[in-house]
Amino acid sequence: MINKERLIHSFLELVQIDSETKHERQIADYLIDKFTELGLEVVEDDSMSRTGHGAGNLIATLKPSVQTDAQPFLFTSHMDTVAPGAGIKPIVGEDGWIRSDGTTILGSDDKAGVAALLEVIQVLRENQLPHGQIQFVITVGEEMGMAGSRELDASLLDAKFGFAFDSNGDVGTICVASPSRALITIDIYGKSAHAGVNPEDGISAIQVAGKAIARMTLGRIDEETTANIGKFEGGGETNIVPDHVKLYAEARSTSQTKLEQQIASMKEAVESTCQDYHTRGEFNSMIVYPSFRLSEQEPVVVLAQKAAVELGLSGDTFMSGGGSDANTFNGLGIPTVNLAVGYEDIHTTRERIKSEDIVKTAEMALEIIAQTIK
Repeated sequence: MINKERLIHSFLELVQIDSETKHERQIADYLIDKFTELGLEVVEDDSMSRTGHGAGNLIATLKPSVQTDAQPFLFTSHMDTVAPGAGIKPIVGEDGWIRSDGTTILGSDDKAGVAALLEVIQVLRENQLPHGQIQFVITVGEEMGMAGSRELDASLLDAKFGFAFDSNGDVGTICVASPSRALITIDIYGKSAHAGVNPEDGISAIQVAGKAIARMTLGRIDEETTANIGKFEGGGETNIVPDHVKLYAEARSTSQTKLEQQIASMKEAVESTCQDYHTRGEFNSMIVYPSFRLSEQEPVVVLAQKAAVELGLSGDTFMSGGGSDANTFNGLGIPTVNLAVGYEDIHTTRERIKSEDIVKTAEMALEIIAQTIK
């Protein structure tokens, strides 16, 4: 029932609409028009005033087509992309892969998901297929640490469970666990002095920071936990002992206890090193999104697996090391799995996706709908 030609055309049209994160206005207006044309009730929430992004999140509600006891649920994808995502020129290869011209990303993360959902609505309408209430939540700012979904007006949601289409991997595989992420900033203060005349009177903030980092356990901590120092700023002229540096770091874990322990150990490394050098540091951390872990018996997982198997796909589950809007929806008390879309090398100019995987993604969504009313 999926119209492959129409679906791929829709995807190609979507990726050519510039929508780098924070600049979502144009694509939001396009999607509002599309959802409205398809007969859905569309609301743009007021999150823009809090996120600083170019638009708010869109909540498009498809009312039930039949009287059913099926619980309302949601599908979600995001409309923003990473940079470089302006002026994308998609190329459909004879091998079935879709790529950019190599100067930009492609934008299949996550416009493949958006295109698949738009196609599903059209198929439901054309074939008068039965369905319960479905909300299509298209977020902004996912690429900025789920900025949009974290500010989503949850009062607009009626869904009891959900499905995000925003994971790498083979279509038909299901992400059932994802870590919480803490953003960390560390300021180390030293004492300036002339590096050639009286360096002994100074305290090098760079040296202190280096010693503190050396005391930290970073990288892969265990199967659930990671930590990383991503950026180091500070210093100045080589003839001055530097008196301040700033570090930007993160820690992730699917275990809240382990995450707290990792943050505490990094903080202790900073404090003890500063104490040794008779100086001071400031350590700040913030949880930007929660973790989630769904069991194999969770109804939303079972439903997704049934849909995948019905289509001849694996239905295998996995744990991701990255976050998505699924983290936010689970944090809101809406059990949500993140379904693989099939894209590869996302966030790079080598990004690509198979045309057939976009079709399979739409088929997966359509089969999920069928499973919900059985």
